Amino acid sequence: MKIAYASDTGRMRAENQDYVSVFINQSGAQLAIVADGVGGQNGGDVAATMAVSHIGNQWEKSAIATIDTAKKWLIDQINNENDTIVKTAQQYRTLNGMATTLVIAVILAHQLVIANIGDSRAYVIRQRQIRQLTTDHNLANELLQEGAITEDEAVTHPGRHLITRQLGVTDDSKPDLFAINLYPDDYVLMTTDGMPKHVSDKTILQTVLAANDIADAVTQLITSTNDAGGSDNVTVLIGHQESEDY
Repeated sequence: MKIAYASDTGRMRAENQDYVSVFINQSGAQLAIVADGVGGQNGGDVAATMAVSHIGNQWEKSAIATIDTAKKWLIDQINNENDTIVKTAQQYRTLNGMATTLVIAVILAHQLVIANIGDSRAYVIRQRQIRQLTTDHNLANELLQEGAITEDEAVTHPGRHLITRQLGVTDDSKPDLFAINLYPDDYVLMTTDGMPKHVSDKTILQTVLAANDIADAVTQLITSTNDAGGSDNVTVLIGHQESEDY
């Protein structure tokens, strides 16, 4: 899969606590990770960087090439990293309470495995339609799922800023995990919550389909986010499945 990504501080924040990278393992399979750090003056940045670098380094050492092994590996790595972040935060007062959201994609030849925790998102664009694959782990979305508020109310509900699952803080990480098939000309888009705060799914779809290439689409989406207010850090990663190969 061809992949492009970028991260930006945005218009309102002093520093960027997002972190993003792509790794390749011994079997040639790709791992894409997007993290959005939260908690503490410097803790969010540390937690996000730890999660991406530690999990990515372990991926590079692996030879995973099947769905089942990828699922088990993701669960094990997320649990291990959760423990590491919690223990590190306990050791350093300045890192107390640090945590991060996380969305990870294992990209195999014909399949995609997604794990997510928090409100960073993964989408798939297929046959000129966009679909959000992940569920936002925040209070507003939980209230929406329970029928306590409407979809329109969820867009502006203050609970959208309250993350209900995150990597770090507690001993139980509780990631969502699922797999889909990949087809030629599919796009996979991963982002921190900075972009969806300002850019609609319709605009995301139009931007990706109209762009000259995925790198151009990444740049345009970050620019659109900042032009609309840029209230948070913003990170965008787009993968394009050009053929049936990796």
